[in-house]
Amino acid sequence: MRDTKGTHMDGLLIFGRTGQVGRELARLRPDARFVGRDEVDMADPGRAFDVIVQAGPAAVINATAWTAVDKAESEADAARTVNAEAPGAMAAACAALGIPFLHISTDYVFDGSGTRPWSEEDATGPLGVYGATKLGGEREVAAAGGQWAVLRTSWVFSAHGSNFVKTMLRLGAEREALTIVADQIGGPTPAADIAAALLTMAQAMLADRDKGGLCHFAGAPDVSWAGFAREIFARAGLDCRVIEIPTIEYPTPAPRPLNSRLDCSRIVRDFGIVRPDWRTGLSGVLRELKETA
Repeated sequence: MRDTKGTHMDGLLIFGRTGQVGRELARLRPDARFVGRDEVDMADPGRAFDVIVQAGPAAVINATAWTAVDKAESEADAARTVNAEAPGAMAAACAALGIPFLHISTDYVFDGSGTRPWSEEDATGPLGVYGATKLGGEREVAAAGGQWAVLRTSWVFSAHGSNFVKTMLRLGAEREALTIVADQIGGPTPAADIAAALLTMAQAMLADRDKGGLCHFAGAPDVSWAGFAREIFARAGLDCRVIEIPTIEYPTPAPRPLNSRLDCSRIVRDFGIVRPDWRTGLSGVLRELKETA
């Protein structure tokens, strides 16, 4: 059971080390125990439950997810297992042990209508399978009955894995111009800032059993994909012109929300975590990519 005498995070258990957020968590907390695919296949939620119970950690962070948005449309059952059933099993194990469980969700749980930033109280309405499975995960975690936190975020980028920044750097170096969607608006979020936010939240939850719940966290200022691309090219010194197009001219198997703005006032109020400036994060990512090239 949980040690309530201190607020330390000795015995932190983290699922996922190779993803964008997982890598940043490993950088910030190399002393944590990381559980990878070689130990737990997220297609087997029961295994995740057993690992937590056997480990008896102080807190658990789930940094794993099915993030192939378009592929989820044709592999809905697999996406649901990873995004909903697995975190539900993890949350149930943490509830049984009386320890905090933290999980990452997405702006895709909303339908993207309007222009007002989405708050945690707003009605959800995912447009595709990916968003629906992530929403299912949120509900499974909450239903487990323990102390939990779900961090909804958006447009994650880092120097690792596949993301918009790395794609733009590759294509921007190859082409004179790119057509980029300009009517989807959101907050690009550095994976490093998500990792730091999760650790701050976990620390606070260990200190106070009443802390937790659903929070939004995204980089500022809000921008379009086209605007994001222009900033990437400018900071990377790439002479690639951005041609703005509407989403309707860039069809994908899974529809994308147009409005991904997130109201992040709750996480400021409850945890003292402010929105990071994604431009600062972008500079750091570009510097890291240059150093490791």
